[in-house]
Amino acid sequence: MKKSKFCHFLTKIMGFRIDTVNLPKDKKYVLVFVPHTSLSDFPVGWLALKAMGVKTAFVMKKEAFFFPVKYLFKAMGAIPIDRQHGARFPEMAAEIIKNEEQIAFLISPEGTRKRVERWKRGFYRIAQLADVPIYLGHLDYRSKTAGIGPKIEPSGDYEADLQKIMPYYYGMQGLNKGQFNFENEPYAHPAWLKKKKDFYVTD
Repeated sequence: MKKSKFCHFLTKIMGFRIDTVNLPKDKKYVLVFVPHTSLSDFPVGWLALKAMGVKTAFVMKKEAFFFPVKYLFKAMGAIPIDRQHGARFPEMAAEIIKNEEQIAFLISPEGTRKRVERWKRGFYRIAQLADVPIYLGHLDYRSKTAGIGPKIEPSGDYEADLQKIMPYYYGMQGLNKGQFNFENEPYAHPAWLKKKKDFYVTD
């Protein structure tokens, strides 16, 4: 997907710096979206990903797909899901990934906008079933930056892989302070706090 200069412009107006350089080379992957503490994360994150040229898909409860907004949601990459079949969600998501030539399956491992101490494992299971890597996406209100960081290949040992994932998010903040469980950890990316005309993630 082509990078959107217009969306980049809009995110700049919002005060965010977007990394449009360090992008995944894989055509298919699970993209975790962290921190997620507010409803506004969705439009800001979507604009940032459009600015990066990343084609995403994500699921929403089917009740939200009513006329006329359902057409907007579908155009944005939303896929309706019946929450009664939540137990099969990883399998359903994996099939969506397998059926696409190029896709970043967007998911918030927190599973809610409220503070949680443990992430849901669904994102990891989806990556395993679809046989795709996991990329670490961020929308950090502390540094007002958005981008995609390291690639994680699921090893099958969830706890061990989680120890590789978590430090990337240390010290980041969501829009609602106090809602992200790693917020009080030492900030992992102090260079991001420096004002720069152009923003590229290098660490």
